[in-house]
Amino acid sequence: MSGGLLVAGTTSDAGKSVVTAGICRWLVRRGVKVAPFKGQNMSLNSFVTRDGAEIGRAQAMQAQAARVEPSALMNPVLLKPGSDRSSQVVLMGKPVGELSARGYFGEPGGSSPGEMQHGVRQQMLFEPVVACLEELRATYDVVVCEGAGSPAEINLRRTDIVNMGIARAVRFPVLVVGDIDRGGVFAQFFGTTALLAPEDQELVAGYLVNKFRGDVTLLEPGLDMLRGLTGRRTYGVLPFAHGLGIDEEDGLRVSLRGAVRESVVAPPVGEDVLRVAVCAVPLMSNFTDVDALAAEPGVVVRFVDRPEELADADLVVVPGTRGTVRALDWLRARGLADALVRRAADGRPVLGVCGGFQLLGEHIDDEVESRAGAVAGLGLLPVRVRFAREKTLARPVGEALGEPVEGYEIHHGVAEVLGGESFLAGCRVGAVWGTHWHGALESDGFRRAFLRVVAAAAGRRFVPAPDTSFGALREEQLDRLGDLIEEHADTDALLRLIEHGPPTGLPFVAPGAP
Repeated sequence: MSGGLLVAGTTSDAGKSVVTAGICRWLVRRGVKVAPFKGQNMSLNSFVTRDGAEIGRAQAMQAQAARVEPSALMNPVLLKPGSDRSSQVVLMGKPVGELSARGYFGEPGGSSPGEMQHGVRQQMLFEPVVACLEELRATYDVVVCEGAGSPAEINLRRTDIVNMGIARAVRFPVLVVGDIDRGGVFAQFFGTTALLAPEDQELVAGYLVNKFRGDVTLLEPGLDMLRGLTGRRTYGVLPFAHGLGIDEEDGLRVSLRGAVRESVVAPPVGEDVLRVAVCAVPLMSNFTDVDALAAEPGVVVRFVDRPEELADADLVVVPGTRGTVRALDWLRARGLADALVRRAADGRPVLGVCGGFQLLGEHIDDEVESRAGAVAGLGLLPVRVRFAREKTLARPVGEALGEPVEGYEIHHGVAEVLGGESFLAGCRVGAVWGTHWHGALESDGFRRAFLRVVAAAAGRRFVPAPDTSFGALREEQLDRLGDLIEEHADTDALLRLIEHGPPTGLPFVAPGAP
């Protein structure tokens, strides 16, 4: 078969990423060569491909669902927020500078001199984005596109390169996903359709209900009425299920375990559990680094923002951030910095990853990210950090604690390590570890060795499970997503939609776009 589909949503977090991954896994199990695509993503959770390109982690996970290697073609534009009003623009996997939202959308007065190295505006990216999609279409049987936010953001439609703009460019049918658990899903479906221009409405084939709890027969009269109002069918009702999230775009969620808060932690193998506290720093990036810890039986992971919450933690993780100096100020203002210093002095374990590693050092010189200049770090590691304009994007491999380790690096800060014990291109002093490597804890042998050291330092009789495979758990999650589509969606109708496009004669729903 050949063709494609765009999965849009009535809101952010309606389930577009999960549904896209589920459709990719369902199709690849049928023998279809499929690839994911998202023209523009806004996320602080990113990944580095094997050829050194930075893309959203959601697209990397969708590529895994499709059993293909992630590529910059799958996410040509990535926006990484640095504040409420500006983002770093990553184009084809490489950063091209910072831009305010007004500047990116081409509004008058929206940019300042030197704000961007290459003067990129969203309108300029439409043709390159379409070219990436066309290249994927030439390589794969099917491309499943994910939209962003809602396609009915009428203030942004003229510059859209990720929702109806891309669907109209390649004539892909659009499936609109709504989260019924939030309530109001019928109004969302109807309103989303009714706010689109006639040319866009022609591509909206129908709807997919996500996160439904209860007896689906009670929902069916509403679906029939929705079809009467819009002329469009519902392609499936997916049940609410815990722990189905893939790598999230943003938010405080542990993706693999579907948020630690939602899942019962498996019982420990040893006599004790191990408690991990993750400092919820501003602009937190790649919080997915702790997914592998949360997957371990007997490991309890929680995000914290008060110093007293560190008291009973056996391990404190200071995660990555797009604002190292801002995170350092936040830690100091909340009293968490002093708590970390006391932990280190008492020999209690602390792990800093990327930005978290940088702020544990002695000195930071930042004229790039915060432009704060010289800033004193927490002084827990003998490291001096200088921010470079060029971003480091790498896929390192190495060894630590006698075990092989793989990871990926995404950072502007260049660390000069002046002492301590070598640790994943960073260093260790006592019970404080620091590294730029994201994803290192996904290496099973290293994770188990690291947890044994942490447990010993914390005085806990915790024993890592001998057979936990993070990769196998991730595959199980992706298979569950594929099962959801196969068991609860009208897959025959979806196949027809993918191969033949939107049904003809879909009615216009008034009033349409203003």
